[in-house]
Amino acid sequence: MLLRIFTEPQQGASYDDLLAVARKTEENGFDAFFRSDHYLAMGDRDGLPGPTDSWITLAGLARETSTIKLGTLVSSATFRNPGVLAISVAQVDQMSGGRAELGLGAGWFEAEHKAYGLTFPAMKDRFDILSEQLELITGLWDTPVGDKYEFAGKHYQITDSPALPKPVQQHPPIIIGGSGKKRTPALAAKYAAEFNANFCSVEAAGELYKRVQAACDEVGRDAKTLALSTAHTVVVGKDDAEVKKRADAIGRDVDDLKANSIAGTPAEVVDRLGQFAAVGSQRQYVQIMDLHDLDHLDLIAAEVLPQVS
Repeated sequence: MLLRIFTEPQQGASYDDLLAVARKTEENGFDAFFRSDHYLAMGDRDGLPGPTDSWITLAGLARETSTIKLGTLVSSATFRNPGVLAISVAQVDQMSGGRAELGLGAGWFEAEHKAYGLTFPAMKDRFDILSEQLELITGLWDTPVGDKYEFAGKHYQITDSPALPKPVQQHPPIIIGGSGKKRTPALAAKYAAEFNANFCSVEAAGELYKRVQAACDEVGRDAKTLALSTAHTVVVGKDDAEVKKRADAIGRDVDDLKANSIAGTPAEVVDRLGQFAAVGSQRQYVQIMDLHDLDHLDLIAAEVLPQVS
């Protein structure tokens, strides 16, 4: 199982904070550094010093790292024009030497849209927008150099586009996740390189994987070509006292973390990751909430990563 470090900087982090975590991620041999794409803190956090834009952050990290993959889990289709997003991701892919990945979803956090003047359509419309964006972005990337790209949708129209710039990769891997019963699996089967079952139980993850694999079968895609992943808050300590200390630092209860996320000593965490692997998970997004506790990443790298890689 690949372990990917996953951050939530809208809760309060500067670019320098994220750079320190990304460098530690690379130093410790993790597969990737990912960040959420949000503009407003959640819960009772003030979010200081304020939000950082995902793709501006990843562009900076592209030049300050050399091996780890870089991506979003996930960008909201309501945030950016898809033509501009295709350019941004392609540029980050160029700047990183082909290490960019795009997690893209329909968006769900209405409050951040209101806080920054972003339109928040109804659920059906957001999925329609997401569907068009996936077709449009991949269409721009896949158009041969010298050809032009056209798109006529309900929400977006493109005329006579040179479809530039091109990413280093044919097109950066797209990650789609969620628990939708029909449209989400269908979109994943058509466009995604990876399907993510986020913040759910082992049993729920297994059911989501079966659903998206069935969607692959329906369109004639080999389900083995779709990577499967999970995402959870992770808290690891050398002993119970250190687990509690780290849980307290992020305002979480240890018992709740063990029941609904992934927490405990290295042995407990390895066992929990093994349960997800048993239902098909190949990648775990290790959500780190305390971005100043770099020793936490050292412990995970030393005591967990070697046992699950």
